[in-house]
Amino acid sequence: MIDVQPVPETLAARAANLFSAYRAGDEAKLSELVALLTPILWHTVRAQRVERDIAEDVLQTTWLALVRGADSIADPQAVLKWLIVSARRESWRVVKRDARVEPREIEDDELATPVVDLPEEVVVRSDGDARLWQHIARLPERCRALLRVIAFADRPDYAAVAESLGMPIGSIGPTRGRCLAKLRLQLANDPEWVN
Repeated sequence: MIDVQPVPETLAARAANLFSAYRAGDEAKLSELVALLTPILWHTVRAQRVERDIAEDVLQTTWLALVRGADSIADPQAVLKWLIVSARRESWRVVKRDARVEPREIEDDELATPVVDLPEEVVVRSDGDARLWQHIARLPERCRALLRVIAFADRPDYAAVAESLGMPIGSIGPTRGRCLAKLRLQLANDPEWVN
């Protein structure tokens, strides 16, 4: 007998199932949907050069728009794409509104998803994280953007990542491999890196 492993559900499929359950009346599923998709939406917004504090507002506006317009989404399978497009458009709107403010380069350490942990855990992890983000900051912009998005998804949905980053879906895997190889080489050459 052949042992057939079940194919893991894609991010888009998990999002669709949670969204369907939410629309069917299980309001707790909205919290699960928010927890599942906030990392990819966070990085979609931050990739548009939106400041950290404003990015939080953009995300809140995006989620509020989903709640208000939940019935307008005909196919639950489209909820991930809808959220990514909505977050990007809201980011553009905010950036355009704030265009009169002098732009500044966003530091890579500002792009990390907010983490709420015990202080001891933060102290133990902070040095390694800071060193890792320093190495990521040395990568080309395309690599940085791709790694920011896929690093926070258990099983990245390549269609959603392609949509979010404006990349052909077929180039994501090879690009990810090249970017990770560059990062591994940098880390291997860093005498202070402890893995």
